Amino acid sequence: MDIRLSHASDGPRVLEIWRDAVDVTHDFLLPEDRAAIEREVVAFLPAAPLWLAVDAQDHAVGFMLLDGSHMEALFIDPAWRGRGVGRALVDHALSLHPVLSTDVNEQNGQAVGFYDRLGFIRIGRSERDGQDRPYPLIHLRSAR
Repeated sequence: MDIRLSHASDGPRVLEIWRDAVDVTHDFLLPEDRAAIEREVVAFLPAAPLWLAVDAQDHAVGFMLLDGSHMEALFIDPAWRGRGVGRALVDHALSLHPVLSTDVNEQNGQAVGFYDRLGFIRIGRSERDGQDRPYPLIHLRSAR
């Protein structure tokens, strides 16, 4: 597995990964919120500067969006979960920014556990997400 920057041609695959990952990890979203979030994601994600985890055939299996030292997004193709893809992307982010922050939906227990296992510490909490929806966020920072 390699990590590389995304290209415009990766847009459809990135959206596919996002949809598949959200479908298995964000069952707490109301259908109307899921649809609204998808419209927002479709409008910006394909052109965003993403880091991709790719397999030997250069097929994206996960992606990460960094804004400076803040990880805005980390999504892994469900078929590749548990195979070190998320850890590899986070390790890459930490190589670029030794102090890394991120937010995680409190209801996404799988993601909360993932960041706990990586040693992230909780530095705060918000009752609502960044779009003012009623999905609490846990604010995290790397402890390395």
